[in-house]
Amino acid sequence: MIKWLNGIINSQIVNDKMLNSKMAHIILRLGVFVILAAIIVLMFPRYNNAFRYYYEVGKPWGAATLTADFDFPIYKTDEQLQKEQAQLLSTFAPCYRYIPRVQRQVPVLSLQDMEWLQAQSFSRISIMNGRVAKTYPLSDIYTPKSAYERFGYDCAQNLEMDTALTETMREHLFETLSPTQGMVQKGEKIIGNGEIVTERSYQVLQSLRRAYDDEEIGTKQRTISILGEAMLVILFLCLFAIYLYVFREAYLRSLSTVLFFCLQMFIVIGLACLALRFNLSVYIIPFAWVPILTRVFFDSRTALFLHFTTILITSIVVPAPVEFFFIQVVVGMTAVSSLSDMTRRAQLTQTAAWILLSQVVAYTAITFAQTGAWSSINLWMYLYFAICCLLTIGCYGLIYAFEKLFRFISSITLIELTDINSDLLHALAEKAPGTFQHSMQVSNLAAEAAKTIGANALLVRTGALYHDIGKMTDPLYYTENQNGSDNPLLAMDPRDAAQVVISHVTEGERIARKNHLPEVVVNFITTHHGTSLVRYFYNTYCNTHPKESVDESLFRYKGPKPSTKEAAILMMADAIEARSRSLDDYSEASIAKAVNQMIDAQIADGQFAETPLSFKDVEDIRRVFTTRLTAMNHHRISYPTLNK
Repeated sequence: MIKWLNGIINSQIVNDKMLNSKMAHIILRLGVFVILAAIIVLMFPRYNNAFRYYYEVGKPWGAATLTADFDFPIYKTDEQLQKEQAQLLSTFAPCYRYIPRVQRQVPVLSLQDMEWLQAQSFSRISIMNGRVAKTYPLSDIYTPKSAYERFGYDCAQNLEMDTALTETMREHLFETLSPTQGMVQKGEKIIGNGEIVTERSYQVLQSLRRAYDDEEIGTKQRTISILGEAMLVILFLCLFAIYLYVFREAYLRSLSTVLFFCLQMFIVIGLACLALRFNLSVYIIPFAWVPILTRVFFDSRTALFLHFTTILITSIVVPAPVEFFFIQVVVGMTAVSSLSDMTRRAQLTQTAAWILLSQVVAYTAITFAQTGAWSSINLWMYLYFAICCLLTIGCYGLIYAFEKLFRFISSITLIELTDINSDLLHALAEKAPGTFQHSMQVSNLAAEAAKTIGANALLVRTGALYHDIGKMTDPLYYTENQNGSDNPLLAMDPRDAAQVVISHVTEGERIARKNHLPEVVVNFITTHHGTSLVRYFYNTYCNTHPKESVDESLFRYKGPKPSTKEAAILMMADAIEARSRSLDDYSEASIAKAVNQMIDAQIADGQFAETPLSFKDVEDIRRVFTTRLTAMNHHRISYPTLNK
């Protein structure tokens, strides 16, 4: 009873530790999203923060019916104010004073002053004599030249402008102008949903925007606005986190993957906020970076979901958010659809071209749908789309940067690694030609099986080419490189021979890291034997020492076991290809029997316990291996000799 209780307590302690560890991981990843949300809200531009409506003259009002929450004046436009100021200035008389100790028979101005007054359309001036001002029409004022022509003797300039008094009088004159024309009462309708924005309603909306910018009115509104922004950003990020938890839990468990997603959003949203702060068009920002980068390293569904999250957050602060979201949704769908699997550099250029076309069509369509007029098209938008297209191509450099930063691997890199003319594979072909041919055959088998069950065929092909590079160190210890000569391992103690064979895994890992192979490829090297037994030498030792308790650890690979479908496929293909070379009969039945025996033995040994392989996957793999090996070892007819 006590043992039973102790067992329950110990089990509960272990479960609590596991739960605490899991909770810590979840909290850490949620913390990353919270930090991102805070940074995004801080990055948002703060101009006109309380009035977030977008409108243009001649276009329909896209928001709900707008009514006034408070009384506010209708401000005159700049054009109206300038016109009224011009009318006032036409009656304004600049102030001049007599220059001391200069004759005053007639008022005389310099030629420069006279030309300036005429250019400013002034028709008169005021002449101060002490504290008394008298106004004269400009026709009664002379220049030295006109005075000489009129009176026949030289008259020096005797007037100069009183600049300070003139400016003061002009300011007082402008102060008589009212900057407003009428009031909008609280509760009054300003504009209804779908109504066309006219010059009058535009002026009222601009006045409301200006009222919100007032310190007394705007402070409370801005605080509430920032709170709303934060709530929306957190909501969108939570929805993305829930998507990962429900559909892509493996991504959520990986901190580097979560950081990758967050970094993409930070870069693109940050660039958009920067463009808005400097009054640049947000459409020059390549939002397609997000779905392209995500699709290159992960899957289309996640790429689209992350893209939608990014543009939803950006829509909070951009002008015309509905139009922006519509166009960017089209961009994301185009990017993912045209980049199903990026294996060539030219694909990125093609994708950018399709994105440009989709943006042009989407913008043109939505503008026509809203206004029904050619004149509503802003031709600058097409230039912005072209700039965005060029920046989208720059995503290629980001692919390389993110590969190095997060240790991801792209299809382009895998294609480059499968080049058999690379230095490492060329060295393998020279030093261990039999191993190289074995690796080629394994890569073909594994890739075919991966295609059948929906795994990453290119990834497993790459891993298969490098899985045995450790045999380059001592190639003659392995039968495929001996060319019929004696096997030196047979002359060794089986325990030592087993350790030599096992060492090709650790040597392979060392060589791979020395040559800077990606971690995912290194993983194929370390897991392609899992923790299986070196069966030949284990059985030999057991048979020669029947009464001895044999330490299996001396004959087992160090692992780890495969944890992915691709690694499991490689483990099967490696063992079965080697086994097929020892067959005497290459009939389909004989090959099928060998395939089943080998896979059943690996399953019984627990080598695939940590992989997500299903029973159907295993059966499909058996069938593919049998078919491919039968085709590879088919019987050829003998050619008849020529009778002489």
